[in-house]
Amino acid sequence: MAAAAATANGDARGGGVPRPTNPMVTPLLTDLYQFTMAYAYWKAGKHLDRAVFDLYFRKNPFGGEFTIFGGLEECIRFIANFKITEQDINFLRSVMPTCEDGFFEYLSSIDCSDVEVYAIPEGYVVFPKVPLMRIEGPVAVVQLLETPFLSLVNYASLVTTNAARHRLVAGKSKNLLEFGLRRAQGPDGGISASRYSYMGGFDATSNVAAGRLFGIPIRGTHSHAFVSSFMGIDEIIDKTLTSSDGSNKCEDFVSLVQSWLTRIQDISSLLGTFGETSQSELAAFTSYALAFPNSFLALVDTYDVMRSGVPNFCAVALALNDLGYKAVGIRLDSGDLAYLSVETRKFFQAIEKEFGIVGFGKMNITASNDLNEETIDALNKQRLMMALKAATGNPCLLNSCFAKSTTRGCAEPGTDGQGCGHEVDAFGIGTYLVTCYAQAALGCVFKLVEINKQPRIKLSEDVTKVSIPCKKKCYRLYGKEGYPLVDIMTGEDEPGPKVGERLLCRHPFIESKRAHVVPQQVEELLKCYWPGNSFKPREELPSLHEIRTCCMRHLDRMRPDHMRRLNPTPYKVSVSAKLYDFIHFLWLNEAPVGELQ
Repeated sequence: MAAAAATANGDARGGGVPRPTNPMVTPLLTDLYQFTMAYAYWKAGKHLDRAVFDLYFRKNPFGGEFTIFGGLEECIRFIANFKITEQDINFLRSVMPTCEDGFFEYLSSIDCSDVEVYAIPEGYVVFPKVPLMRIEGPVAVVQLLETPFLSLVNYASLVTTNAARHRLVAGKSKNLLEFGLRRAQGPDGGISASRYSYMGGFDATSNVAAGRLFGIPIRGTHSHAFVSSFMGIDEIIDKTLTSSDGSNKCEDFVSLVQSWLTRIQDISSLLGTFGETSQSELAAFTSYALAFPNSFLALVDTYDVMRSGVPNFCAVALALNDLGYKAVGIRLDSGDLAYLSVETRKFFQAIEKEFGIVGFGKMNITASNDLNEETIDALNKQRLMMALKAATGNPCLLNSCFAKSTTRGCAEPGTDGQGCGHEVDAFGIGTYLVTCYAQAALGCVFKLVEINKQPRIKLSEDVTKVSIPCKKKCYRLYGKEGYPLVDIMTGEDEPGPKVGERLLCRHPFIESKRAHVVPQQVEELLKCYWPGNSFKPREELPSLHEIRTCCMRHLDRMRPDHMRRLNPTPYKVSVSAKLYDFIHFLWLNEAPVGELQ
C-alpha cells in the first residue's frame, strides 16, 4: 500500500525516499518571512553559516503529561525532494521585486544535501523541551524548512496524542473506529487524521482514500438514508441467496427472514419488548444482507432501537445463520447508548438461549454519535460501578456512577441497576478526534541553538519560553522496574549516562529541583534520519503499522500515573549539571543589565 502511495506521488529525488503524501507540500508552503530572512542572510553573506535548530514543544496537550511524536516521515520526504522550481522562482520574483537576481539564482540551486536531521523515532512518547528533531545545515536553507516542518509535525503529533488518549481510556479490548472524514478540516485534515489516529491506536477508519494510501483497515456499513429509502418488503426483487459453502440456494430469503421474525416474537422472555416492527426497515436490512451476507452489520436506530431495529436485525441475522453466514453486529448512533447497549445484549442473549445459536449473545455492538474521551470514560466508570455492585452486593456503590451526555445514569438502590454499565464493543469516533476539539494546536517551535559552533539562547520574561542552547544529546533513563524515570539533555561533547552509574539530573531553570539517578537502562533518543552529505548511517523509515506497534509498546512501558486522564504525574525532563551551568552562564552573558536612576 505504501509503495502504491509512493508511485502515485511520483518518483523520489532523494535516495529512494518518496515525495510527500500531499503534493501541496512544496518549498513554497512556508511563511513569507522565511524567504525574506533567506535574502537578508544571502545579502549579508551569512547564508552558508552552519546552524543548528531544535524543534520541540513547551507543554503537553489536553491537560495531560505525555505527547506522541508524529509527522517525521513526511518531514524526511519533504527534504529528500526539496527543490525550488522555475515556476516557484518566477512567483517569488513577483512578490520580492527588489531582491537581486543573484539571490534567485541561489534559490534555484539549493537542495537539502548539506542538511542533517536527527530525530526521536516516530510514535515515541515524548515530553516538553526535549527536541523532537535537531536540524543542522546552512542557516538560510534550514530556515526555509521551519514552517513546513512545524506544519507537518504539529497536527500529526496532536491528533496521534488524541487518539492515544482515547485508546488508553477505552482499554485494549475495545475496537476504536475513526469516523471523522466528513467533520475534518478539509481533505488534508481528513487524510492526516485517519493516518495518525491509526498510529495512535485506532483499529480502522471509514476513510477509503486513507485505506488505499496507508494500508489502514477500512470499515463501514450504511446510513439512516439507506434504511429510510425503502418503503416496504415488496421492493426486494432478487430474493435468492446462496449458502456460504455454495452447497444450496435459498430461493426466498425474504420469507426466511419473516419466519424468523415471527419466531422471535413468540419468545416468552421477550414478550412485551416489541410488537410490529418497521417493515421498511426490515426490507432495508434484508436487502443489505443480500448484498453483504459475510459482513452484515446494521444501523438500528432509524426508527426505534428496541421495538424495531434490534428485532429486525436478529431476524435477518438468524436467516443468514441458516445459510452458514455469521452477522457482524449492530451500530447505535443515537439515544442512551449505555442503556440501549445493555438491553440489546440481553436481547441477543435471549436469542442464543432460545435457539441454541452459539455466540449470538456476544454479537458485536458498536456505538457512535459525537463520542469523545470524556464520554467513553464515563461509560467505563458506569460499567466498573456495575461490576463492583455485582461483586459486593452493595447497591450504594451505584450512587457514584457518572451520568454524562450519552449515558442513562444509575438506577436507584434496590433496582436491578440496568441503567449502569454498558455492553459496547467498539466505538466510532469522529468530530472530537479529528478536530482535536479539546485543544486547537500543540504549539511546536523551531529555535536556533547554535551557529558556527557558537551556542545561542532565546530569552524571555516567561521562563517557559527560554530555549536550551547548543547542540545536545538526549537520553531516556529507565529504573529497575522498567519504567522511564527521566529524560536528560547533555551537551554534544559530554560523555553519555551509563547503566549503574549515579548522575545528577537538574531542572533546566529551577535551581532547587534536582535528583540523583542510577539508571538501569539508558536509551539515546535522537537518531540520524537524514545524514545529507555526511555519510553517517541513516535510520530506515518504518511502515505505519510498525510505528503503530512502537507507539502501543511505548504507551505500555510508561508508568501508569504519568498516563492517567485526571491529575497525571508530570514526567521529569532534565539537563546535566554541566549543561545547567552553561545555560545560566549564557543567560547572564546575553541578558542586558538594567540601570536604576
